[in-house]
Amino acid sequence: MKKLSLDELNRITVQEFKQAPKHPIVVVLDNIRSMNNVGSFFRTGDAFRIEKIYLCGFTPTPPHREISRSALGAELAVDWEKAEDTTSVLHFLKKNGYQIMAVEQAEGSIELERFEWDTDQPLAVIFGNEVTGVDEKVMALVDGSLEISQYGTKHSLNVAVSGGIVLWQLLIQYQKRTIPNS
Repeated sequence: MKKLSLDELNRITVQEFKQAPKHPIVVVLDNIRSMNNVGSFFRTGDAFRIEKIYLCGFTPTPPHREISRSALGAELAVDWEKAEDTTSVLHFLKKNGYQIMAVEQAEGSIELERFEWDTDQPLAVIFGNEVTGVDEKVMALVDGSLEISQYGTKHSLNVAVSGGIVLWQLLIQYQKRTIPNS
């Protein structure tokens, strides 16, 4: 077995990414403090070709060396918008037909692997602060909460790791429902 070279990977350019159709998923980052986590979300969003990332509250924004270090340039490809208030973003997304799901351990949360996304409706997933999670005011506006099953001694994952898991699972679900024989 031989690893593929960068040329053999046939990566698209930033311009091609901007013009390519996106999966109907947006990420809302609610007061994320770590620039490395923000950069990781950009890189994951690029990998799964999501629509957009909303950087809310005190979540740091590009351009910044610390974000770029983990994003590896994905912050130039993935559309993003800064918003001071997460709730105003959610009102906008609801008005535009998005289903809003928090990624949080909450009463009535749905295990990620059991979530059934109606892929005819675009989806917004909210990830909260590394210490306090998704703000209570934001939780009051969501349609539901997704939870990643965990079996160890800790009760949480790094927020960027959670982002990768959630977006991967949603992408698989989207492809199974929209692409024949997948």
